[in-house]
Amino acid sequence: MEAFVRERGKATPWIHFDPERNHLEIKGESYPENSAKFYSPMLEWLETYLQQLGADPIVVDMELIYFNSSSSKILMNFFDMLEDAAKEGVPVTVNWCYHEDNDISLECGEEFQEDLEHAAFHLIQRTSNA
Repeated sequence: MEAFVRERGKATPWIHFDPERNHLEIKGESYPENSAKFYSPMLEWLETYLQQLGADPIVVDMELIYFNSSSSKILMNFFDMLEDAAKEGVPVTVNWCYHEDNDISLECGEEFQEDLEHAAFHLIQRTSNA
């Protein structure tokens, strides 16, 4: 399976999903005009990936500085898909990175964390020097 890569845009994050390493990364800001259209290929890729994964562990690194409400809905779908995989026995680890001065990102991470029962969700604080 090919990697899924989207370069960072003015209003969209850098996305790199590496099926060989089972490593999924999303970094940057997310406020596209049409979140559903932007993220649809990513969610389709993830669905296919999860169907052929087996029980190999997945690591997800997230570092979103800002995202709008429509992106938040997409992220919830993203986490739901990962949670379903974890419920089926796939070890899923999500690392939610936030900057120490970004309380909103921390609060959003805490909300996503509360919704996941089977996937491990870690809140990781970054300092200004990191």
